[in-house]
Amino acid sequence: MDKKPIGMFDSGVGGLTVYKEVKNKMPNEKIIYLGDTINFPYGSKSKESIIELSKKCVEFLLSKNVKMIIIACGTATSQALEELQKMYDIPIIGIINPTVTYVTERGFKDIGVIATRGTIRSNSWEKKIKEKNPQINVYNQECPLLAPMAEEGWTENQIAELVIKEYLKDFHGKKMDALILGCTHYPLYENIIKQELPNVEIINTGTRIVEFIEKSDFFEKQTLNEVEKDEIYLTDTECNFLNVAKNILKQDVEIRSINKN
Repeated sequence: MDKKPIGMFDSGVGGLTVYKEVKNKMPNEKIIYLGDTINFPYGSKSKESIIELSKKCVEFLLSKNVKMIIIACGTATSQALEELQKMYDIPIIGIINPTVTYVTERGFKDIGVIATRGTIRSNSWEKKIKEKNPQINVYNQECPLLAPMAEEGWTENQIAELVIKEYLKDFHGKKMDALILGCTHYPLYENIIKQELPNVEIINTGTRIVEFIEKSDFFEKQTLNEVEKDEIYLTDTECNFLNVAKNILKQDVEIRSINKN
């Protein structure tokens, strides 16, 4: 039994949607979460910058003696995952491959992807999907405003409804089987997205990551009855993270500064 914690990082609060899914399915696991809030958003940065920022996040989590690292960020997954896997001798997984495995096994023929500008322009989702099944049609849409709005807690108001309606308008009329939420902030808009696309399966990448971990040979679950308290670190605590985190997790959240650990 491996008593080490799971490490997880995102550019901000969005990765808590992955944290929540992992915690619900694996309550005996301690999780150390890092939100790189001082460098948010990642979606508008260059690939080189994202790799460097991701390396710093990984180094911090390694200093906490984690047994594996989940990149709970679509942009960092698309831009930095392969480089990080080459650099570090520890299991590192992102949100793309587990989700691609799911959609191809389900036999979907037409899939939409919404993500940050950087992720969509990297074409990572479409490349990975077509590697598995070249016959799948992929419709991409960048949604650069959604992650910043989520960090402000604007996920269930009229502004969110109008912005999502504008972003998803080109999907209307397409016979899509599923829509991948390619940024971990986007599950916070799931109710509004379902209203816009009522007949389309909405895919939360956090759920797919949990399934992948449970099936992985490298992962050994904890079976302890008592688990150490999770730790949530931020690179900048002067943000709206705490309020949004409480709304996501439905409980009080204690946050720590990465510089005061």
